[in-house]
Amino acid sequence: MKKKQHVIYKIEPQSIAEEMDLEPGDTLISINGTEIEDVFDYHYLINDDYLDVIVRKKNGEEWELEIEKDYSEDLGIEFENGLMDDYKSCSNKCIFCFIDQMPPGMRETLYFKDDDSRLSFLQGNYVTLTNMKDKDLERIIAYKLAPINISVHTTNPKLRCEMLHNRFAGEALKKIDRLYEAGIEMNGQIVCCKGINDGEELDHTIRDLVGYLPYMQSLSVVPVGLSKYREGLYPLEPFEKDDARAVIAIIEKWQDYCMERYGVHFVQASDEWYLTAELPLPEEERYDGYIQLENGVGMLRLLFVEFHEALAAYKKQMQGKTVENGHVTLASGVLAAPFIKSLAEEFMKCFPNRVIDVVAIRNDFFGERITVSGLVTAQDLVAQLKERELGAYVGIPCNMLRMGEQVFLDDWTLEEVENALQVPAVIVKSSGQNLLDAMAGIHIEKK
Repeated sequence: MKKKQHVIYKIEPQSIAEEMDLEPGDTLISINGTEIEDVFDYHYLINDDYLDVIVRKKNGEEWELEIEKDYSEDLGIEFENGLMDDYKSCSNKCIFCFIDQMPPGMRETLYFKDDDSRLSFLQGNYVTLTNMKDKDLERIIAYKLAPINISVHTTNPKLRCEMLHNRFAGEALKKIDRLYEAGIEMNGQIVCCKGINDGEELDHTIRDLVGYLPYMQSLSVVPVGLSKYREGLYPLEPFEKDDARAVIAIIEKWQDYCMERYGVHFVQASDEWYLTAELPLPEEERYDGYIQLENGVGMLRLLFVEFHEALAAYKKQMQGKTVENGHVTLASGVLAAPFIKSLAEEFMKCFPNRVIDVVAIRNDFFGERITVSGLVTAQDLVAQLKERELGAYVGIPCNMLRMGEQVFLDDWTLEEVENALQVPAVIVKSSGQNLLDAMAGIHIEKK
């Protein structure tokens, strides 16, 4: 079997690797006599006081390095492939998969379905466990990797096989038992599909997963996302107001039970449920410290809290001073736009010489059922803003852009949007302070 080649991409300044004269292009061969399969092996093996490291230099020389260091001290190496291995693609054909609902002609990476347990630890991805072999499970337990994020969807084995279109999907649930027995922390997720895993099935699934407390530390319930590209796919219907209220009632019933018995609320509804149901957001205490924030659980409540803290501080700072006149536009997804507008109105009530327009961007690209800002394309943004009076700049939520880049989902750049709109575009991060800064026109960096 061919040995894996782990080529060094970057060396951190003032790191152990720099002191050892390692360079980008060198290849890591082994640590303490052990060949490295992937990033998990690497991080496990470097947690030692003494390392015997074999490296092949770019010129072909093989170096043996003896390294003494603090137990958990990093070597300061980054690799060409962050996973140090090939990514595992998904073997399921989920009835709710959003990638199957993508239009043709987008960049190739958007069509890749991953279901790699390693990405759960590295990037917070949710995995179905159907791709996980016994060897993978044993390594997670041996290395005490945690938490692992699991797409459960249902604990009914037969229904899970149907929803994931995988005859092994029900059997894969037994891996949760092994993780629980080993004391590995987990987070769960349920993508809720109307008439399929809601109602009694949702109630049954939550009941089952409560049994894995405290190692199953949180559970989120999110509604299925439905684009207009569903021809030939399983027929799914969107949740309406009454449907959302029924889901929330089940979740809040279990929150009360878990809080009384375990001191945590455990299961939470994503913000979309409350907006669709036209109900007030839960109080901050119900989110148990925002464990599932990246899943859209509590983002708006946290934004509300942070914004009002920032507003109180800004009012105190500006007491007796004149706030600069100005007009700006903030773009938003349709679902959250009324919420953002309410915060803008509060700001303008305090500072009436500032005009804040919040514009809900309808999703024509994926279809009007997609209402979140993270799936808004530059094409829709430009088409719906270009005839408006935008003011000094347009505020763009950071989740409309590819992480770490100034590129939209449809490959338009931020600069192209600016050129099309003829105004600067500024990136608004997801904190209340950043939102207030965008409204006030302070500390705004264009790039």
